[in-house]
Amino acid sequence: MSRIRKWKTGVLMLVAALVLTSCFQQSKEKLPTDSTEPDKEQKATGKAATEVQMTDEVRLLTTPVKNQGRSSLCWIYAMLATIETEHLQQGDSVNLSPIYLTRQWLSEQAERLYLERGKRGISQRGMAPMTLHLISRYGLHPYDYYHAHQHANMNVLWKRVEQLTKSAVARRQGLERYKDDLTALLDESLGFMPRYVHMLGAEYTSEEFGRSMCMDDEYEALTSFTHHPFGERFRLEVADNQMNDKFLNVPLDTLMAVIERSLREGHPVCWEGDISEDGFSFKEGFGRLKLSPSEKENVSEERQRQFERFETTDDHCMELVGIAHDQKGERYFIAKNSWGKRNPYGGFMYLSEDYVRMKTICVVLPKECAGSVEEKFSEKTDKNDEENPDT
Repeated sequence: MSRIRKWKTGVLMLVAALVLTSCFQQSKEKLPTDSTEPDKEQKATGKAATEVQMTDEVRLLTTPVKNQGRSSLCWIYAMLATIETEHLQQGDSVNLSPIYLTRQWLSEQAERLYLERGKRGISQRGMAPMTLHLISRYGLHPYDYYHAHQHANMNVLWKRVEQLTKSAVARRQGLERYKDDLTALLDESLGFMPRYVHMLGAEYTSEEFGRSMCMDDEYEALTSFTHHPFGERFRLEVADNQMNDKFLNVPLDTLMAVIERSLREGHPVCWEGDISEDGFSFKEGFGRLKLSPSEKENVSEERQRQFERFETTDDHCMELVGIAHDQKGERYFIAKNSWGKRNPYGGFMYLSEDYVRMKTICVVLPKECAGSVEEKFSEKTDKNDEENPDT
């Protein structure tokens, strides 16, 4: 401080201003609370800017981009982002806590692990519909209520919980005492979890707040693969489908049309798919895939082939929030990622239409957007039943 006092008053004021600006920017990064509505045109910096300029045709409201860290919890972040946007589009102000559901999912697995005597591990991985099940069971918390340890190392926490559980099993500790120790560990790692939500002078339980954000059966899960009949629901055979969710199987063109219509009508889409392709780069802000003429002619068959050969895998989950095109007129879908803001588009990405067409595993969207698809297949099924009655 003695050196600083020797500086001129003008330098002191400049330094103070810079420090205050830096602190303000950091606080905004750690505490995202406001919805964002970016400009219609966005230009990337660096390499991406020289290659392509994007123009947004449709861009829905979102909360600020969050950061899942090195965890595998994208399915919670993306589904909550989808619910947030659905409410923001309706004029509601909402920002939800991924850490709340993360804690509930970890606690549920840990208690099961204890009762099974540590014979099965616990996992961070999941699929978007699992988030809806957790909301139904445990409700929700606003982001401002539970985010203090947003950047906790989840991989380390999962290992600590496994170690705690195996130790409790070895000592035959008993479930209630084990749950007390588990709660203490989670409080230490994630922060104390409030029991109630207070909004507009009223007190709500987590379950009540959750129901106000997302009702049961409010969302529909769709997929498109040819090893099951179209128009039927089936359990999608991917390792992350831990709750055995069923997905409505529709033709690929129908799936793409539903995604586009949903976005153009102001509804977000939770997207789940493969990001192992060389054309996927968060650093550049793009997921690109150029299909050959033969692949375009037989895209459904090629999708199925890549799925069955494990070339298309269930890697990542993001929220689709818009539609854009580049200077050549090529169409892209705008995706809100959960890897922080350090890319040319502030954490958002542009996925080419071919990328989404080829690499989508499933989508989850408001049921009203998929209602016409269900009705179409229901009518076809009824008609087939009438033409071919059982004998």
